[in-house]
Amino acid sequence: MTITRTEVDGVPTLVAPVDGPMTAGLVFRVGRADETLARAGVTHLIEHLALHGLGMTDYHFNGATSPVTTTFQLQGTESDVVAFLNGVCGALADLPVGRLAVEKEILRTEEAGRGGSVAEPMALWRYGARGHGVVGFPEFGLSALTADDLREWTARWFTRANAMLWIAGDRVPAGLRLTLPDGGARMPAPAVTSALPVTPAFFSGPSERTVAYEGIVRRGTAAGVFAGVLERALFRALRQEGGYSYHVAADYLPRDAEHASVFALADMLPEKRGQLLGEFVDVLAALRYGRVAKADVDAFVTTAEAALSSTDAEARSLPGRVQSELLGYDPPTLAEYRAQLRAVTPEDVAEVAAEAHASSLLMVPDGRGPDWAGFTAAPTQSSRAVYGDRHPLLANRSQAMITGPEGVSLQGGGSLVTVRFGEVAAMLAWPDGARRLIGFDAITVHVEPTLFAGGPAALAEIDAAVRPELRVDLPARDPENVPQPPSPARRARRRTGPVLHRAADRIASVPDGLRWTLIIALFLVNIRLIDALDGNTPLRVAVCSVILLLSLLLTDWAIKGLRRLARYVAR
Repeated sequence: MTITRTEVDGVPTLVAPVDGPMTAGLVFRVGRADETLARAGVTHLIEHLALHGLGMTDYHFNGATSPVTTTFQLQGTESDVVAFLNGVCGALADLPVGRLAVEKEILRTEEAGRGGSVAEPMALWRYGARGHGVVGFPEFGLSALTADDLREWTARWFTRANAMLWIAGDRVPAGLRLTLPDGGARMPAPAVTSALPVTPAFFSGPSERTVAYEGIVRRGTAAGVFAGVLERALFRALRQEGGYSYHVAADYLPRDAEHASVFALADMLPEKRGQLLGEFVDVLAALRYGRVAKADVDAFVTTAEAALSSTDAEARSLPGRVQSELLGYDPPTLAEYRAQLRAVTPEDVAEVAAEAHASSLLMVPDGRGPDWAGFTAAPTQSSRAVYGDRHPLLANRSQAMITGPEGVSLQGGGSLVTVRFGEVAAMLAWPDGARRLIGFDAITVHVEPTLFAGGPAALAEIDAAVRPELRVDLPARDPENVPQPPSPARRARRRTGPVLHRAADRIASVPDGLRWTLIIALFLVNIRLIDALDGNTPLRVAVCSVILLLSLLLTDWAIKGLRRLARYVAR
């Protein structure tokens, strides 16, 4: 059985026979990595609108938006395939924009209920806030998207030239019409960006129970074998031998025509973090230093060859083959792939492991990464502030917002973050005046103008400098969640506080010496009083005891008052 290449209404089509129901997928070379952060979600929204009109059917269908492709897929009879794909193309030509508000809410609900994937923070830290890094952020653009935005995006990306069709079945079903606009040429893969000045690198991930790894490698069969060998080696070290992990996995994921990522992860109990991370890094080091077990290579090759021997192997390869061709990569035939698998050696795998290490990124819990193994912490701050006007924080004048023609910085408390206006990926805007600027490098500056001196003027300067298409207007916040400036009385204490605090602190820092000085002085007074009370010993003892007690109480009261003053002026 072989794959047949043909066309349907000018759309390149691959057909391979399969036992059972027909399955088909119409794939477009557009995904989330093609979007800007300020309009993120546009492709996903179009996918939903294109499927809405199909309603309830007797066949299984679905849509999927990945970083680089959008797929409309179904399984059913030949007539089902015709009805589904003809309907999708018709909806793309005339989107049901009357459903826009409803579908936006559905997507927000879908996002809120979707569990986070470790691939998302990995993408954000590696690529920043554009290109492949957009998948690491929420679909910020949904609220701003209009019907015209959707029509423009559809006309540009959902075209005949930018699509391919695959059919797992005996033939192209009669009556199938892919009525898509021509669209010129196929779109190239998204440009690759970077937010990592140095690799290998690590960052603190959102989960205390997961360690994840990614390395970028050249596409090829040896890279796929490396992913399989890595999974076997990690499983053996982390689960079978160490007992640190339950779920261990690795995968080979094509990114564009030239490169792919090798991704691996392992779960753990938080208290096992140190042991697991050490073993994880040791496995990676062993592979790149050439300690690749031939038995692991042979086991992966045997498993892969067994999958290639099934009767529907050609049909199952269609989705991956179509995605590769849309990205500009010419994948090998199954026969060529089988020969390449058999030729991979442990030395080839070690070479890929070394290549992956040079670009590797580790996600670790709580920020304690393997710097001892040559990994560098990914940057969380900016290197320098912009030049401009300084707007002190009203509650703490040692911290400030700086605004100037270049951009905005927040500085103080040992932290510095800067977003330059020419590198804004998106600006989130709330009606109460709050602004959040996200830079291409994923560094974020959040501005609450009520908390800074001259905040309203700074806000106007920021709004004027950021391009309108990068602005995302968000719903109003609950008033309880809007930060309020400190009261005038508290701000006055802030101005005089440092002087008073130092004075009170100096007094309160010598309480013991002060107390004993007063006690000794009062004791001497007691002696004189006792001498004056001749012949009345009980009275002399009583007076002495009362005065000594009062001296202790008054001294403690004075010291506690000074300490309360110190705490008050420190607020």
